[in-house]
Amino acid sequence: MPTETPQPIRLAEYRPPAFLIEEVALDFDLAAHTTRVKARLSIRRNGEHADPLVLNGERLKPVSVAVDGRTLGDGERTIDAEFLTIANVPDAFVLETEVEIDPEANKALDGLYMSGGRFCTQCEAEGFRKITWYPDRPDVLSRFTVRIEADKSFRHLLSNGNLMESGVLPNSRHYAVWNDPFPKPAYLFALVAGELDVLEDTLVTMSGRTVELRIFVDAGMAPRAAYAMDALKRSMKWDEQAFGREYDLDLFMIVAVRDFNFGAMENKGLNIFNSSLLLAEPATATDMDYERIESVVAHEYFHNWTGDRITCRDWFQLCLKEGLTVFRDQSFSADMRGAAVQRIKDVKALRARQFPEDQGPLAHPVRPSSYLKIDNFYTATIYEKGAEVIRMLKTLIGADKFREGMDLYFDRWDGHATTVEEFIKCFAEVTGRDLSAFFAWYEQAGTPKLDVKHRYDPEARTLELDLTQETPATPGQPDKRPLPTPITIGLLDSEGRTLAFERDGAAVDETVVVLDTARAKVTLTGVDSAPIVSVLRGFSAPVTLTTDAEPKDRYVQLAADPDLFNRWEAGQDLARALIVARATGAPDEVGEERYAHALGRGLDDQAADPAFKALMLALPSESDLALALQPADPAAIHDAREALRQRLAVHLADDLKHLHIGLQELGEFSPDAASAGRRALRNAALDLMAANPRSDVAELAEGHYRAAANMTDAMGGLSALMSIGGEAFEAALADFFEQWKSEPLVIDKWFALQARDPSEGALGRVLGLTAHPAFDEKNPNRLRALVSSFANFNPARFHDPSGAGYRFLADQILAVDGFNPMTAARLVDPLGGWRRYKPELGALMKQELARIVATEGLSKNVYELASKALAD
Repeated sequence: MPTETPQPIRLAEYRPPAFLIEEVALDFDLAAHTTRVKARLSIRRNGEHADPLVLNGERLKPVSVAVDGRTLGDGERTIDAEFLTIANVPDAFVLETEVEIDPEANKALDGLYMSGGRFCTQCEAEGFRKITWYPDRPDVLSRFTVRIEADKSFRHLLSNGNLMESGVLPNSRHYAVWNDPFPKPAYLFALVAGELDVLEDTLVTMSGRTVELRIFVDAGMAPRAAYAMDALKRSMKWDEQAFGREYDLDLFMIVAVRDFNFGAMENKGLNIFNSSLLLAEPATATDMDYERIESVVAHEYFHNWTGDRITCRDWFQLCLKEGLTVFRDQSFSADMRGAAVQRIKDVKALRARQFPEDQGPLAHPVRPSSYLKIDNFYTATIYEKGAEVIRMLKTLIGADKFREGMDLYFDRWDGHATTVEEFIKCFAEVTGRDLSAFFAWYEQAGTPKLDVKHRYDPEARTLELDLTQETPATPGQPDKRPLPTPITIGLLDSEGRTLAFERDGAAVDETVVVLDTARAKVTLTGVDSAPIVSVLRGFSAPVTLTTDAEPKDRYVQLAADPDLFNRWEAGQDLARALIVARATGAPDEVGEERYAHALGRGLDDQAADPAFKALMLALPSESDLALALQPADPAAIHDAREALRQRLAVHLADDLKHLHIGLQELGEFSPDAASAGRRALRNAALDLMAANPRSDVAELAEGHYRAAANMTDAMGGLSALMSIGGEAFEAALADFFEQWKSEPLVIDKWFALQARDPSEGALGRVLGLTAHPAFDEKNPNRLRALVSSFANFNPARFHDPSGAGYRFLADQILAVDGFNPMTAARLVDPLGGWRRYKPELGALMKQELARIVATEGLSKNVYELASKALAD
């Protein structure tokens, strides 16, 4: 553990910055091991106080410190491992410092580091302090001017804002000067220098300005950035139309980087992306890659207004930019790819990542109240649940008032750092409503449990709904308040037809009920026949739902609910109940056959979107099922799920084969949503067929792989062969590696696929792959592909009764913590769910957490998460 127990930072202890910085001038003399950074800061005291100037700084070799042109002696300033402190400074002054840093040795990949022979930065959340001394907090906004000097071999010298000057220097060197006219916090600073190819385009904004667009990539990779460029242009136009937000500089740049701790970073005017989320061509990228590129490009661009122009006052307000921007990128994706399909995918991601977080020791509110390392709070709760809170707000006040509130927010807070309270206040003002109760969604951790029961009175033609909500206790929050929860409700008759009804004297076919107490009764009138209640349409609130609906009602919804989310949800509920029944020793074989028959009817629906059908074919994941069956037995869940897959595969064999043949593409590849949906359905059919023990299925899967004309189909065939196992799979694996060994992003897929191997030898395979020449633990993409994929997406093998999977993960965490604590900490979560599993498994998981916490020299990042996860 750390030599000293780290002390938490608390929201309640927030204080405004003691000093503000009006202008920043940075001068970089770039060299791999000895980069010199000169900083000139125009500083003024903030308020009446006599505090010393305290600036953050880590891993910096000091060269000089001067105030108003006078170099300070050792006795006039104090420098330690984390701070530069200067007492008795004037109320307004200029601080000049020079430091030396070693980018080549920076394997933590924060601050200024080298990747692929190029200089790159990552400053969110606290990376700027590894570049120069600075008040490294988001509420200190300043205008930056940056001069970069380097050898000419580093052809492009890039930073935020507008290029003001560039030129050639003696000794084969050159320079560039950049100015960002918009005040920003230091976490948005960016610098990239190196040899890069560039893809260029332009866009005319709604006011008629022409913006230059440039995407910088590895040599020869510019064609692979074409889809990202298209997504960027669509994002920029969408933001104008949906939110009235126009881009504000004359140049927008993106750079692709292979070694990156995050997916991407929204630095003002110079986004930096993990290459995996920017580069795509049919031969090397799957449809999921295209979809993620579209989403992440939009997300980082949308940050220009929700994150850059308006930023967060402190890191506790992280959801103010991230949750809001996720909501915006999800809305964009819904418009690009279909609202229902996108909503299902978003909810699947929420349940896979955030719901387990809410049920474990790391549960925290959307706006946390304390932290040790802010790096650890880039979580699904901040992002995905934060987006759900915004979605509920829009549902509660209506689309028009939501847009009006957003306009007020942009107008009021442009150029400032602000808080969630001020954000909500904008919507309270435009609606004239008291939204103080809604704020509890930001302050209260945990997933609420919603229960709905109904009673129909045929004589009075009324339907009474009995609604209750309860949020389980979470660490530090034993008592929970009721939350204002919007519940979208519709009615169907026994044949699946929409039933109209009356609410508040008006005839409607759908209504939103707001449950803001622990229990309430709601009466709907004018209901002509016994209804099937379609509750929580569109997943109108992030809750777990139970109802008194019978299985026959679910089958009606599965066949006919006009809300496609609830149609999909009905199928998931039915499958979940069947798998849980088998896992607990009470298989319902009649029910399994009925479910297979109903699924077959759904596949025959010619009007249904192929992408939607593909989602219908996918059973609930083993991780999802573990939440429904606690204490969870991963082996029993895996076996029960596989048994239902096999029954479906046998029952639907002809339908699946027909789909597989009929959806084969013969024309040119297109990444559009309709084409991707057809490929998704064809590969989903193959995936299910792979559960059929018939021998000809292996031949079909091998033929699918060998005939694949794009990466989506190649990975679909390879995955199906893995489910079947045997020599054909091993031969295809070897063939795949040999074909793509020079493509790092493709080889990441090769590692990730094997990490999900369902066979009993999976852990041995993964252990062997850590010694593979292509495995590099210092590259976050490669590490996540193998280690994180195994721990998160192969529960039956990770939770081996011997505890070997847990030991493997703990070993990896400790090894990586030595050079990249941020990435190491993100591997802790699979061990943190020990309470949800059988006691004998939980004890082994706790044992590994205890070993991690007891390790000498452990980083704050890993210590915080492991110690919280270990707590009883």
